[in-house]
Amino acid sequence: MSDKTPERDVLLPRETSVLYGHAEAERVLLEAYQSTRMPHAWLIGGPPGIGKATLAYRLSRFVLAHPDPKALDVQAAASLAVAVDNPVARRIAAQAQGDLLVLERVINEQTGKLYTVIRVDDVRRSVSFFGSTAGEGGWRIAIVDAVDDLQREGANALLKVLEEPPARTLLLLISHAPGRELPTIRSRCRRLLLRPLDEADVTRAVVTATGRDAAEPDIAQAAAASDGSVGRALRFLDGPALALRQRVFDLFAQLPNPDPRALHALGDALSGSEPQTLAAFIDMVNAWLSGRLDAGKHDAVHMAKAAQAWEKVNRAARDVEAYNLERKPLVFSVFGLLAEAARR
Repeated sequence: MSDKTPERDVLLPRETSVLYGHAEAERVLLEAYQSTRMPHAWLIGGPPGIGKATLAYRLSRFVLAHPDPKALDVQAAASLAVAVDNPVARRIAAQAQGDLLVLERVINEQTGKLYTVIRVDDVRRSVSFFGSTAGEGGWRIAIVDAVDDLQREGANALLKVLEEPPARTLLLLISHAPGRELPTIRSRCRRLLLRPLDEADVTRAVVTATGRDAAEPDIAQAAAASDGSVGRALRFLDGPALALRQRVFDLFAQLPNPDPRALHALGDALSGSEPQTLAAFIDMVNAWLSGRLDAGKHDAVHMAKAAQAWEKVNRAARDVEAYNLERKPLVFSVFGLLAEAARR
């Protein structure tokens, strides 16, 4: 199943055949399918890197491999597991499953970098995709990874599919901050919120993704610092990213008035770092904002501040990535937005 190479030695969600720590969420999805009253759209939410995409692919494999929810093997199933040598599993891993559409940021061929958003033209492809006949006479499934990367135009195009879903279709929307999605999208989806993993599950997931030994000290250290996120733990396997963690957390603790000298030092540290270290920094910022969104569920003003900061932080980070901009101004901009979100 794996296409791990020296250049990319971590399994992607579409290749991952196991899921750790989300047995209850898996049970909810399986029982919904077995009931034959499967909601056509799910909003799978939770902090970054905890397994949302892995769960979405796991459900997609199961449904496409077992298109009849009334079949005896479906009714007897205790999980969404599909054998790694199943033809559907192999095609999904190879991105060759015609009845599965994945909407995500793609490479801009002119720059060689990822687009900063999921393009609206790609979202519009879902309209024709769902309007066509399933290649194997079964289901058509689209995964949006992540809906946070949609611009308003893309979100509105997605609404057209949500408003008039064809039969035997599934739309799986992955969101790192489901509280900031358009109410019109949230109201048309069944929500499934995932929680951060415990340290043991993070360790097992990292070992599965990398093929490394759980006894390696850096794996234990990365899992302990991950706050329940496998994605964060994988980034922390890069030594500089782990060293950065305490510096960033100290600045979080100083909000809304972070020490300017510490901000300068953080900016200097990021300026000469690898791309994955910058990604780890933004991931930590998103986790902090996700906590603000969760804590402010009953405070509309509080949630609005956190949601606006989330959008601006990630837009600025994508611009830095896309146009190779200086990183120190990004640090000051990010903490300016966090300071505003932290003020009551």
